[in-house]
Amino acid sequence: MISRLLIGFVLLVCGVLPLRAQNAEWLQAHYTKREVQVPMRDGVQLFTAIYTPVAARQPLPFLLNRTPYGISPYGKHHFPGHLGPSEIFATEGFIFVYQDVRGRFMSGGNFINMTPHKARKSGHRDVDESTDTFDTIAWLLKHVKGHNGRVGQWGISYPGFYAAAGMIDAHPALVAVSPQAPIMDWFMGDDFHRNGALWLPHFFNFIANFGRVRTGRTNRWPEPFQHGTDDGYDFFLKLGPLQNANRLYFHDGIPFWNEVMTHGTYDAFWQSRNLRAHLKQIRPEVLVVGGWFDAENLYGSLQLHKTLNQQSPETREHLVMGPWYHGAWERNPGEVLGDMPFESATSTYFLNQVELPYFLHLLKDGPDPKLPKVLVFRTGLNRWERFGAWPPESNPPLRVYFQAAGGLSAEPPKEAKGFEEFLSDPAKPVPFYAGKQIGMPKDYMVADQRFVANRSDVVGYQTPTLDADLSVAGPIRVHLIVSTSGTDADWVVKVIDVQPESTSSGTVPEQLLIRGEVMRGKFRNDPQHPEPFVPNQPTPVDFSLNDICHTFRKGHRLMVQVQSSWFPLMDRNPQVFTDINAATEADFHSATHRVYRNASLASYLELPILKEDPPRP
Repeated sequence: MISRLLIGFVLLVCGVLPLRAQNAEWLQAHYTKREVQVPMRDGVQLFTAIYTPVAARQPLPFLLNRTPYGISPYGKHHFPGHLGPSEIFATEGFIFVYQDVRGRFMSGGNFINMTPHKARKSGHRDVDESTDTFDTIAWLLKHVKGHNGRVGQWGISYPGFYAAAGMIDAHPALVAVSPQAPIMDWFMGDDFHRNGALWLPHFFNFIANFGRVRTGRTNRWPEPFQHGTDDGYDFFLKLGPLQNANRLYFHDGIPFWNEVMTHGTYDAFWQSRNLRAHLKQIRPEVLVVGGWFDAENLYGSLQLHKTLNQQSPETREHLVMGPWYHGAWERNPGEVLGDMPFESATSTYFLNQVELPYFLHLLKDGPDPKLPKVLVFRTGLNRWERFGAWPPESNPPLRVYFQAAGGLSAEPPKEAKGFEEFLSDPAKPVPFYAGKQIGMPKDYMVADQRFVANRSDVVGYQTPTLDADLSVAGPIRVHLIVSTSGTDADWVVKVIDVQPESTSSGTVPEQLLIRGEVMRGKFRNDPQHPEPFVPNQPTPVDFSLNDICHTFRKGHRLMVQVQSSWFPLMDRNPQVFTDINAATEADFHSATHRVYRNASLASYLELPILKEDPPRP
């Protein structure tokens, strides 16, 4: 890894801006700032800030970021603390462009969450994020001096969505795009839902602030929502049914909350916001970035990569997945998350050795970094891996079956009538985190699961101690045979790496969560057309967990936990077949669930095993 000192030396020799710790004062000395209103084809003007190096020695490329979160600080004499994806970009020299998307902060027009893309446009009034990006680039090329005719775009999270949308029917000058943790589908897997189950605190807390109606152009955020407590479990349990949010807190002042509450299935409202359908014939080169422990948009990164390779195979695309929470690669060195150490500064490596060289090569004719098609960090072994495809080549999938006495093995169960039974009570849902949190903590995806292991409404299965490393790379398929005494139920499956007992302290092994996901039972066959369960009838529930790249080390054990609530991370299921968004207190009932594990009704996980590793636990 090139040290920051060496990078600084190289930049100085090449005659670009000197490298030093950046702040607003440094940027003001080395950049000029211009604020403009950029007209779109329908006449709406978008507020845009342009930062240009003071003493550029050669034409420079644009680096564009479009965001709904504001481009503060506003005012031509006010500068942010940094520019670009990392401070090295500002020392290298780019023309940085930041833009408020339409309807947000200082831009004109009306804001639409995840603006639906219009595949067919009949005139100048047919606009979307693709046309707004195109029109912005066209204006920049015409009205900004000193450019080299090339544009790059990047963004994390919501700005990642705008980056992905901008590369559809892209302007010819847009040659490099990096959607990072992008939103792809808000019902199936990103941010606010997982397979139809509402990610309650994340959506509630976000939209309570972000979703307030703008009364005019403004450079300020609204005042944050006050919960009155730091105990999210208690707050959201007392909230009761989702419809109480309006009565108690929002008072019909959050339009998007109301919209979501009236679209409880994967209907046209959500399908129109599925960007994947439009990712075809993408011309710019694309660098997709995501984090294995991104609680918000892991799905989006993986789905964008998958979709581009299926629908736009001619696109030059690379995938980078690190051991990061949401956006961590821009926020900390990436050495640790929760109790999981990574033994190196993974974020620093990405910023210096991947992201910067990528944009320098495509925008400024820098050396080709020769990135692999896929660069992923393998947890467990804590090392970067280079693959020609994702998922990589694997052995035949390994099935691990639920067994009697909490066992988990590659052998199908032999019992004639085996199952686990538990009572699921919506008034006492299984917590998702051990500590008090009003929202969704960054480390919940690697949190120790011992705090729920002894609950009667959590069933667990684990392998014997592994006698060899077991490496899993790709999506984990879940096949459950379950029943409920009700007519609906959620099914949460968690994959856990059980650490060896400490011989020095004799403590209970840590149970580190590696991946967890839910299937809202009524959507088990079709998210558009929910179906009730027949009470007490064994029923298959199949779904996939988001991909992992993890080695369960020799001496560890692989554990699976199954439960029917995960609160308040996801909203409670009344356990009767109904529109949960409109449910009342009277709809919520306890139900008895069963997970079957016998010769005729076998539940199992299917693991994609790396070619190099043994195909059995």
